[in-house]
Amino acid sequence: MEPSSPPSLPPTPPTDTAPPAQPLPRGVYVPMPAFFTPSDTIDIPATQRHTARLLAAGVTGLVVHGSNGEAVHLSRRERRAVVDAVADTVRHETDSLHTPVPVVAGCSAQSVRETVELCHEAREAGATHALVLPPGYYRGLMDADGVAGYFEQVARRSPLPLVVYNYPAAANGVDLDSDVLLRLAGNPRIVGVKLTCGNTGKLARLVEGAPRVRGQHGGKGDFFVGGGSADFILQGLIVGAHGTISGFANLAPRACVRIGELFEEGRVDEARELQHEVAKGDWLAIRYGFLGVKAAMPIFHGPAEASCAVPRLPFNRLEEDGEAVREIREGMAGVLEAEKRLAEEAVGGK
Repeated sequence: MEPSSPPSLPPTPPTDTAPPAQPLPRGVYVPMPAFFTPSDTIDIPATQRHTARLLAAGVTGLVVHGSNGEAVHLSRRERRAVVDAVADTVRHETDSLHTPVPVVAGCSAQSVRETVELCHEAREAGATHALVLPPGYYRGLMDADGVAGYFEQVARRSPLPLVVYNYPAAANGVDLDSDVLLRLAGNPRIVGVKLTCGNTGKLARLVEGAPRVRGQHGGKGDFFVGGGSADFILQGLIVGAHGTISGFANLAPRACVRIGELFEEGRVDEARELQHEVAKGDWLAIRYGFLGVKAAMPIFHGPAEASCAVPRLPFNRLEEDGEAVREIREGMAGVLEAEKRLAEEAVGGK
């Protein structure tokens, strides 16, 4: 019996005839966790409940299937279900808004073909952009030109505009420098970068150079440059960042948004004070990774979210009475109080 032919991809128009890529607006983007039921299926109600919570807090956009979202633990069908649940909630919660809320889906794979397939599936489920890591499995066989070529080929074939995800720890140590990222910024189908490398010097070079590079290719200066951690939101804004894509914003979305608002209002001292509390809390989220973020969900959002603290095997949840959760509870106490205060102010201001 002959093997069946692989499925063909939907035709993708050439870059020069594709619709213009929608830029990412400035602001706070939240890489959501994956939520599971006790029977280890995707918890759609919890996913939609958290989506609505984040939108009510004033975030600019949502990200699914990043490293914080256990993308590597999900099947293709589960990935699609999560995107669909988030996109449906966004449509329901923001139907009166004139500005659409971006839904950025992680679509990382090791080959151009599979990455493009994931982009098509994400678009069909309602995503507006694709977040893509550099391929790192064969790192030793791929130089900087090869990595840049990978993104350029995906961008040409993908129905979604791309956001480059520079996270060396998740890409076998591949760390894109500012020269490569500026080359990619010249592609009209690549609209931004998430710098989880934490390099604020690189961030500053991209903020300065991307508009010039895009202008040379006939485009506008609408290339989103954002840090990938909440512990340097203000530092990034000072050198011109357009926002942040931070997992800690799952816990303290209002505090993360407020740092940007204070900075824009020229109230830098207040922004600095709030950044200090966010940085202390985020350090624990960084240390414990997505397990720490999930463990803190009921701490920040109430005991009804206890099920949201459960990861997928082979990982186990952090024990509620264990040392890690006690440390998280104590270390995040300051930003928790700030988040509660901001929520109360929002209610009082209505």
